[in-house]
Amino acid sequence: MGSVLGELVPPALGIAVSPFPVVPAILLLFTVRPRATSGAFLAGWTSGIALAAGVFTTLATVVELNEETPTWVSWVKIVLGAALVAAGARQWFTRHRGTAPRWMRSVQQSTPASALRLGLLLSAANPKVLLLALAGGVGIGAAELPLPGAVGAVLVFTAIAACTVALPLVLHAALGDRILVPLRRAKDWLETHNAAVMAVVITVIGVLLLGEGAGGL
Repeated sequence: MGSVLGELVPPALGIAVSPFPVVPAILLLFTVRPRATSGAFLAGWTSGIALAAGVFTTLATVVELNEETPTWVSWVKIVLGAALVAAGARQWFTRHRGTAPRWMRSVQQSTPASALRLGLLLSAANPKVLLLALAGGVGIGAAELPLPGAVGAVLVFTAIAACTVALPLVLHAALGDRILVPLRRAKDWLETHNAAVMAVVITVIGVLLLGEGAGGL
């Protein structure tokens, strides 16, 4: 399990440190029903990550059981690494363009039901999240774990990936409305630096995957 953790932690952290889902997670605490709405968003976000990671783990497991040559994992890592580096470079060079998306500007009007849908959409249909979930799923599936171990690894991946979205809700539950002022400051900083932070994160993970893939050939 230790070697599997080494495979799943970097991409899970790549999802976790992305400011993109943390901003709406904070904004939802300013709705009429803050904890219910923020909790629904967390449930949708977590479900989408778990679904993506589970699907990719299953596919990787099937390929591993039927593939005679062991180099497929290395090639997948090389392709994923190259894709992440390209996405990171593109995000860096376009980081100053445009304004906040319309859905983010209107997120404070969300209900628990719409927040659940938003969380699911932002995770299960986000290309960067899917690339990182694919990297984690490949690592888990290629380890040929028994079913309970694979399920546990997917749950660990999901918990790490979703921890930063859960943090604002946990802080609000523990400290109440007095946490809203520092959370708003954090939200403003994340909105300003979102693209730059994500560009650096996914580029670093892409380089790590390229190195791992090349080393396995």
